Amino acid sequence: MPIDRALTRARKDQRQGKSASTQAGEFVREEIERIREGVHGARSPEQAIAIGLSQARRAGIDVPAQKGAKSARKKPVAKKRATTKAASAKRSRASLQALKRESTASASPEALSKHARKAAAARTPAERSAAAKKAARTKGPAVRKAAAKKTAATGASSRAAGAVRAARTRAMRSRAR
Repeated sequence: MPIDRALTRARKDQRQGKSASTQAGEFVREEIERIREGVHGARSPEQAIAIGLSQARRAGIDVPAQKGAKSARKKPVAKKRATTKAASAKRSRASLQALKRESTASASPEALSKHARKAAAARTPAERSAAAKKAARTKGPAVRKAAAKKTAATGASSRAAGAVRAARTRAMRSRAR
């Protein structure tokens, strides 16, 4: 079952000490695969991601609640009920039928790329900087060494290509005068 595969990968991520959002990403990935296979559709990439995150929460991954969600509010202890309440068969069937009517284009590479660019543009420079610093901090020595080697190998050739381009541009500008 797809959720079992995602859960296995998420547990592996948890053992490796990866964040809850990385663990939940396995469920999102699985959901996108299901949409691409045509099991059902989604109205937008955001909906596909939301379905995956919802499954991750149900599986016990410690993903934070949606920002601004009403469920994030702390309820008094006396009012708490059973945490898991199964949806009725009729409601589940209706939800699935509604999803089956939606397009599978929401999980296309183009749609996901557009969503990623939009999400990245919404982040502030401080958030991007913090993410980069955390990535460098949590990468680990072996992966950091591999990244440094890759940069050293590709950096010199790209710098040389940049220098050639700059020289060509200077030559063209001097001829134009």
